[in-house]
Amino acid sequence: MKFMKLGSKPDSFQTADNNVWYVASDLATDIIINIGDAKFYLHKFPLLSKSARLQKLVASTNEGVENRNEIDIPDLPGGPASFELCAKFCYGMTITLNAYNVVSARCAAEYLEMHETMEKGNLIYKIDVFLNSSIFRSWKDSIIVLQTTKSMMMLSEELKLVSHCIDAIASKVSVDVSKVDWSYTCNRKRLSEEKNNHMLNGGLRSMTVPTDWWVEDLAELELDLFKRVLVNIKNKGLVPDEVIGEALKAFASRRLLGFNKGVVPSGDMTKARSTVDTIVNLLPSEKGSVSCGFLLKLLKMAILVGSGDTGKMELVKKIGQQLEEASVHDLLIRANEVEPIMYDVKMVQKIVEEFMVRDCDPNGEFEVNGNEIQEVRRSTGGILSEASKLMVAKLVDSYLAEIAKDPNLPLSMFTDLAETVSGFSRPAHDGIYRAIDMYLKAHPGISKGERKKICRLMDCKKLSVEACMHAVQNERLPLRVVVQVLFFEQVRAAASSGSSTPDLPKAIKDLNSASHGSSRSTTTNTEEDWDGVATADELKALRGELASLRLERNGSHAKSPLADKGPVHKVKGLLATKRILSKIWSSKGGTGENSGSDSSESLGSGNPDDVKVAASTPSRKGRHSVS
Repeated sequence: MKFMKLGSKPDSFQTADNNVWYVASDLATDIIINIGDAKFYLHKFPLLSKSARLQKLVASTNEGVENRNEIDIPDLPGGPASFELCAKFCYGMTITLNAYNVVSARCAAEYLEMHETMEKGNLIYKIDVFLNSSIFRSWKDSIIVLQTTKSMMMLSEELKLVSHCIDAIASKVSVDVSKVDWSYTCNRKRLSEEKNNHMLNGGLRSMTVPTDWWVEDLAELELDLFKRVLVNIKNKGLVPDEVIGEALKAFASRRLLGFNKGVVPSGDMTKARSTVDTIVNLLPSEKGSVSCGFLLKLLKMAILVGSGDTGKMELVKKIGQQLEEASVHDLLIRANEVEPIMYDVKMVQKIVEEFMVRDCDPNGEFEVNGNEIQEVRRSTGGILSEASKLMVAKLVDSYLAEIAKDPNLPLSMFTDLAETVSGFSRPAHDGIYRAIDMYLKAHPGISKGERKKICRLMDCKKLSVEACMHAVQNERLPLRVVVQVLFFEQVRAAASSGSSTPDLPKAIKDLNSASHGSSRSTTTNTEEDWDGVATADELKALRGELASLRLERNGSHAKSPLADKGPVHKVKGLLATKRILSKIWSSKGGTGENSGSDSSESLGSGNPDDVKVAASTPSRKGRHSVS
């Protein structure tokens, strides 16, 4: 820290207690100066020779009034401490100026009018020399001085102390890092890592100064001063937006207690709201200048402190621009206490929709059609890469699996969010299957229609082997879904074995026979039964049929351990209708209700002509003991 000593005489100021000061001298004191509660018993001559203000106060004292040698100065900047420095300077005693007391001394000297017109080399002149030659050239001293202006902000502004400090700080931040040769605060963890990386290259002296070397020091500033410094830095245009983002991150962690944990401790909510709003306003416009995780933490804090909609929507827009970088934990935004659900799904929906906006081609072409001008979109599509779409689709699937555990989550919120990314083609639907299973597990009371609706979100053909194994044992799924999973698993097995056309399971082959012998009771109310949940016996029977078929394909006619003739016959009865065959196994049939696509809007295939289990099925009543 820089300092300056003034005066050469020894310090002869003494105090009887904390509020009474006097000068140890053979000469009797002839003036009493009251600075607040403190009394100073001093001599007029050394004071009046350097202070025009004291001259005026003494001259205006009425000679006929008692205590005519007593002066009250209740509003002196810096109080008794700053007056003590000024008084000692007048006596020629040694005083030490440093970053902590120079502002109060300068303001007090200005108040007392200790200018050059009173005496050459007066206190104001010497303090200004110290500021310009030492303080404003020192990184840490400039920050300390700026902090001390807070208590005397009005006068400090008038004397341009604040603006000089801010400009000095911004100038040092803007220099090339190779020229940084002064001390600064550095994160201990990061410094330790850099020490380990550079010890083999000549020790600490070879360490490169990080581009964000200044952010932790600036985080110590109060909000308004931090804002002014950062605006000055940005206006110089020499610091990358990524480093500006690091400064905002450090400030948020320092000034918003609980920021990294997403909580607001009890305290001044207005101050916290002002801090959040200021950080949002200072965010760089360039995409990627701050991490998506930081933006989501900021959004959570903005919601907690009650920031305005404008600031929150600005954050939503920025998050949407880089949503592929987010994690599921980041997206788990707590809902308002008055809401019955756990998480703010609507806010995440807005973020995903903002991400989708990026896929709209902004460079539309126009053509004249008669008297109308119509916009023609380019065939190249939007600006989102397939990798980004896939990452966001997987992110949404994982997010849905988390929020599905909430028993109060409406089905519409779940499906609306899932359908937002349904247009993103992804090679596997294991993620959305897991989310659906979680929802069905947490909401056992949903209707058959709702169960059917949520299952349309996945494409059975895109389930992995592991997911298929889980699905065929999942008693929460409708029977039609289980049959589709088994069938498409068989299609995949046939394709892997080189067979041009997959063999149908025996129970389904029987549908081609007119002598299936089913009674009328087995073909009534079929749609309701298909949408019903599969029983354990039905699942076992279907798995047995598939296992038997695989053994036959492998040249073995041994009975599958999974096969159980009783349930198998019941499943045969369930499937014994040509209407089912036309919906499950038809390469040229019409499109069904459940037709799927790569957009994952249904359980069916990507082609309208592909296999579907979508319409009728035998009645539960026809299953006898299976139900």
